[in-house]
Amino acid sequence: MGSHLNDRQDEVSHGRTMSSLSGIGSELNDESGKPIWKNRIMDEKDLTDAYEPLSRIIPISKNKLTPYRAVIIMRLIVLGLFFHYRITNPVYSAFGLWMTSVICEIWFGFSWILDQFPKWCPINRETYVDRLIARYGDGDDSGLAPVDFFVSTVDPLKEPPLITANTVLSILAVDYPVEKISCYVSDDGSAMLTFESLAETAEFARKWVPFCKKYAIEPRTPEFYFSQKIDYLKDKIHPSFVKERRAMKRDYEEYKVRINALVAKAQKTPEEGWIMQDGTPWPGNNPRDHPGMIQVFLGETGARDFDGNELPRLVYVSREKRPGYQHHKKAGAMNALVRVSAVLTNAPYILNLDCDHYVNNSKAVREAMCFMMDPTVGRDVCYVQFPQRFDGIDRSDRYANRNVVFFDVNMKGLDGIQGPVYVGTGCCFFRQALYGYGPPSLPALPKSSICSWCCCCCPKKKVERSEREINRDSRREDLESAIFNLREIDNYDEYERSMLISQMSFEKTFGLSSVFIESTLMENGGVPESANPSTLIKEAIHVISCGYEEKTEWGKEIGWIYGSVTEDILTGFKMHCRGWRSIYCMPVRPAFKGSAPINLSDRLHQVLRWALGSVEIFLSRHCPLWYGYGGGRLKWLQRLSYINTIVYPFTSLPLIAYCCLPAICLLTGKFIIPTLSNAATIWFLGLFMSIILTSVLELRWSGIGIEDWWRNEQFWVIGGVSAHLFAVFQGILKMIAGLDTNFTVTAKATDDTEFGELYVFKWTTVLIPPTTILVLNLVGVVAGFSDALNSGYESWGPLFGKVFFAMWVIMHLYPFLKGLMGRQNRTPTIVVLWSVLLASVFSLLWVKIDPFVGGTEPVNGTNCNTVIC
Repeated sequence: MGSHLNDRQDEVSHGRTMSSLSGIGSELNDESGKPIWKNRIMDEKDLTDAYEPLSRIIPISKNKLTPYRAVIIMRLIVLGLFFHYRITNPVYSAFGLWMTSVICEIWFGFSWILDQFPKWCPINRETYVDRLIARYGDGDDSGLAPVDFFVSTVDPLKEPPLITANTVLSILAVDYPVEKISCYVSDDGSAMLTFESLAETAEFARKWVPFCKKYAIEPRTPEFYFSQKIDYLKDKIHPSFVKERRAMKRDYEEYKVRINALVAKAQKTPEEGWIMQDGTPWPGNNPRDHPGMIQVFLGETGARDFDGNELPRLVYVSREKRPGYQHHKKAGAMNALVRVSAVLTNAPYILNLDCDHYVNNSKAVREAMCFMMDPTVGRDVCYVQFPQRFDGIDRSDRYANRNVVFFDVNMKGLDGIQGPVYVGTGCCFFRQALYGYGPPSLPALPKSSICSWCCCCCPKKKVERSEREINRDSRREDLESAIFNLREIDNYDEYERSMLISQMSFEKTFGLSSVFIESTLMENGGVPESANPSTLIKEAIHVISCGYEEKTEWGKEIGWIYGSVTEDILTGFKMHCRGWRSIYCMPVRPAFKGSAPINLSDRLHQVLRWALGSVEIFLSRHCPLWYGYGGGRLKWLQRLSYINTIVYPFTSLPLIAYCCLPAICLLTGKFIIPTLSNAATIWFLGLFMSIILTSVLELRWSGIGIEDWWRNEQFWVIGGVSAHLFAVFQGILKMIAGLDTNFTVTAKATDDTEFGELYVFKWTTVLIPPTTILVLNLVGVVAGFSDALNSGYESWGPLFGKVFFAMWVIMHLYPFLKGLMGRQNRTPTIVVLWSVLLASVFSLLWVKIDPFVGGTEPVNGTNCNTVIC
């Protein structure tokens, strides 16, 4: 580990270039003329499968899609007629309220267009893993491409080491050739607890991995496998299975005891800092000032499992931290993993997982390779995004943690355009795409398309980028054969000097590591042959140094892009601007599963973080409204989708105003629409019907349930009037005053009772706006009924519309109300006091000061209600 730990260089694979991934065209024939793939004679079925595509598109039935598109067009027409009526029929007696409602409705209509039209071409996809095996083989000599797994963690006290360990174990046991898998764990907190827990995990993996592969265990994470309430004997007919399973469960319980002992020991840090077993101080005692650390626990020539078989590589990485350097949080950690993995293994594909997301489907990597390694599909694919699925969520999913509508509707719809957006964990990348290269099938962007607001940050860089793409293949051959010493430039001839200029341009982009630069040019992966095996660890330490990225393109044009706490959206957007495609893969068995913060406070803070990242992108130079027009490689529907991902937090402003309107109508007796005519009634009914039909048809082709859709609608309002509002103001303050927001890592669930975390309540100011709106509408309903009882029968007609609108708000905020109650209906006093106080002050202001509403009495028989478009 740097100069402090043993390098264990014998466990690092080096000097071995991966085999070509050219596909079907490279097979040989035996003496009888039958094709051979990797020393295996193929039978007729294998031969047929080997030449078949590895995946196929399953279009949505026209019976489902055509009515859906027709309703969208009809709703767009009705919206235009509705807005025409609203604008040409002002309410002078309540002009301020009317104007506010119309502005809100126009924004809602614009938001609906941004959200709806990217779903114009939804598709499904199906993979054929059997054909993948027939084409590339499945043994030690398989032609399957290597994959590097990335797992990131920060604070082991908030992200329990046992959760991270289960994620690592599920990766090591994945159904894929062991020599093709490497797992890199990034410890951005430089915690000795994480290091020691990984050492224990590596030892336990020697038992767990062969057990999983012998009996085809699913899922291959011990914590969730042993906690399943299913018949574990189903399809397990091996006579020794029961005995070995009991022994393995006993070993896992002992392993948990050891991990928990390490956690208990780490609760109190010694004054002198942590000491390693050899008596030397732990290099990461100061998490903000420590050297880079690398430890290879498992590898090709290292520890083997108890059956004597090889295990995948397991590498611990903690990048260097020094005061005065910007480390860019998770995005910086991911870029460090890209570089260190390129030096040690350099797999052509990368699959990243959060520490709390485990491999639920052991064939998930094969599912991704069905796209990546298919010559007809994967050539222009930069990543394959899997949906996020979660464990430990209550059946009703009160706060829409599963996010089913987003993944099964929005993402699936985008797959028919240019591909889904990158949303973080559970994504398989083509490494070359992360290096900033464009897709091979597209020509370089012409110089005529260069402008200051296109796909690169300036015209000069654009020219350099085009020239690099044009000459990339020829330079690769030269740079792979020789890396010149820049300090001896005077000793080279003219040709060698021209090569040095190319090398210098690469160093300006990728940094000052010749081994890493050479690895970036190896499209099929593999460690460069010119690399000295004895210095690989030192080179790996060099590329994770805190100053390595200075004066390079890291985080600007290559790797994970900096500038937003949601680096995933920004990174995927840059790839799509270069012309890459992405693919959404939904296996029958979910590929990965994780844990979600299911209590109200943590859930809102999670949404706040996502929304703030979107606001930061909106206020940056990478805003999809004006970025990436050069070359026309970003599809228009794809651009609408990205615009939607960065403007949705601003909907919180009209949403809050709109949710307050029914209470204001009830408290003041004013109206926001005039008397309805017959034509106006038709527009209102048409709008209601189109909204309902759009939702019904969307549910029909997507396959999601009505309960999931309704939870999504509820939490859209809850998050909109709370977390999204705070994100907008925090993002603006950060841009104007430079005030940065530090987000803490969400603590994972530790409550032993079922869904115990659901009832945990934590005070936060994010809860005040929705609580105030809720109280305000409840007070308004009471005030409205009291006024109707005193005014007589004629006032009940107008009251119905007001109360209906107020109840619409209350129904959407009902899960929030339940969250405030916590366990056994215990409401936090501070929240109620603040909310009642704000609601009372707001009500008095509207009744007494009357800032928006005119003095003319409303006309009886009219309706104050309008609808969200």
